[in-house]
Amino acid sequence: MLRSKMKTALLALSASLLVLALISFPGIAVEASKDGLNTWWTIVFPSLLPFLILSEVLIGFGVVRFIGVLLEPVMRPLFKVPGVGGFVWAMGMVSGFPTGAKLTARMRQEGQLTRIEAERLASFSNASNPMFIIGAVSAAFFNNPKLGILLAFSHYLANFTVGLCMRFYGREEKVTKKETKKASIKRAFRELHHTRLKDKRPLGKLMGDAVSSSIQSLLMIGGFIILFSVINRLLLHLNITSYIGELLKPIFSFFTFTGELTIPLIAGIFEITTGSKLTSEVDTSLLHQAIITSVILGFSGLSVQAQVASILAQTDIRFKPFFFARLLQATFAGVYTFLAWNWFNTLFLKENAPAIAIPGFSENQKSFFEQAFETINMWGPVITILSLFIYIIVLWKRLAFRREI
Repeated sequence: MLRSKMKTALLALSASLLVLALISFPGIAVEASKDGLNTWWTIVFPSLLPFLILSEVLIGFGVVRFIGVLLEPVMRPLFKVPGVGGFVWAMGMVSGFPTGAKLTARMRQEGQLTRIEAERLASFSNASNPMFIIGAVSAAFFNNPKLGILLAFSHYLANFTVGLCMRFYGREEKVTKKETKKASIKRAFRELHHTRLKDKRPLGKLMGDAVSSSIQSLLMIGGFIILFSVINRLLLHLNITSYIGELLKPIFSFFTFTGELTIPLIAGIFEITTGSKLTSEVDTSLLHQAIITSVILGFSGLSVQAQVASILAQTDIRFKPFFFARLLQATFAGVYTFLAWNWFNTLFLKENAPAIAIPGFSENQKSFFEQAFETINMWGPVITILSLFIYIIVLWKRLAFRREI
């Protein structure tokens, strides 16, 4: 009871202080809001929307069940999750946060996952997408696209390691043991057919629901991005970030890191884009910058974690395992970056490094992810506005139809 009251008092105090800071520094809050909004409507919305809509359609058509049957012999032994987890994992890697959480919650609502399996899956099916790591962080912030190879390698290997670790989660709870069945095209197609027949929505209704659900999720994500952008900027302006950084400097000195990296790390704990950008601006060795950036990407920031928590709250999936998994991934990512540095430095950075043919990473050619990032930056606002306009029309028609009924 006392703990609950203390939590209530802490939350009320935090909200009150945030409101006071907003009133005291309205200009800074507005600028931070603009930055958060710009990130959302130029990058996040247009890059996530197609994947979210496609995922909803594939679920409705039964394709996810089809893939689940085929991947069951792989996902069950490795991660102790059903085969549908393979689809969720792949979509989470390709599209980025928080697609994995949204699809995990959807699978849980449909009864395709137990609560323990859903918590395992959510812990390793959420990651930064390659476009963000290579296009934004490596190319735009560090002006070094090749660094993205190291960051992506460490990030996804750490994510895989987290999945292997989380397979042991929930062993103390009584869970019905499920036999791993062999992959069967015939059984997979039968599941696909039954799922499609079970979902009796016509194609137009299915597409409309997919668009509405996806845009509602993205509006929620946009709110969190703007909120944490404001919080981060206020903490920097009030020197709270600097004060916490001073407390961390002895730890950084012990590992021979410059104390200037403490502020980017703390900023990255709240929001990965700001933390990664500040890290790239510190005058220190590229190795130390890469390690801190990997840690930030692995932890994924409280902004992303708040988005995931909001999505998981719609089900009985607990958030604590996800948070613990982020601590694990941040640790693994930093360690893997350190261990792989000599290999990476020898192959890609040294002047006498051997010429390795990697498509899109030559001096005169931009990688696919860089080009995709620049294209989204250019056309993102147009896509966002058009999508919101279509969403308003669909919503208006649905409300008008309900009134007629």
